[in-house]
Amino acid sequence: MSRAPNYYIVDAEALPEIFRKVVEARRLLDTGEAETVNQAVRITGISRSAFYKYKDAVRPFQDMLHGRIVTFQMMLKDQPGILSQVLNLFADSGANILTINQGLPVNGCAVVTVNAETSGLRGTLQELLERMDKAEGVLRGEILAG
Repeated sequence: MSRAPNYYIVDAEALPEIFRKVVEARRLLDTGEAETVNQAVRITGISRSAFYKYKDAVRPFQDMLHGRIVTFQMMLKDQPGILSQVLNLFADSGANILTINQGLPVNGCAVVTVNAETSGLRGTLQELLERMDKAEGVLRGEILAG
């Protein structure tokens, strides 16, 4: 009888170094910076057995959300063009917007929820959130679900 897997979101700094190195080795393989597992483990300084032991058990959070529907929530200033600018960020990143819900503005700002399909995303979700947070009129942006 197999047990259902349990998942946790943990800050990378709290993980043992071997997990971070396995993730780095997978990244090297995925990007083509390493052509073989032997090359990837040599670059990261881990053993092949450690790589194979953990390669399916640990991966970056954004990889788990890639190719899925992700719910974003933002607090935007109630000014003309702000929502359009944010939606352009999604389009420029390759995310496919499925739904947009905007609450009525209160005290000069409104909550906007966007559901987006992320399989075509160019870059990471973290990069999209960083661009969103830097955009004029965006007071806060976060991922609610994915």
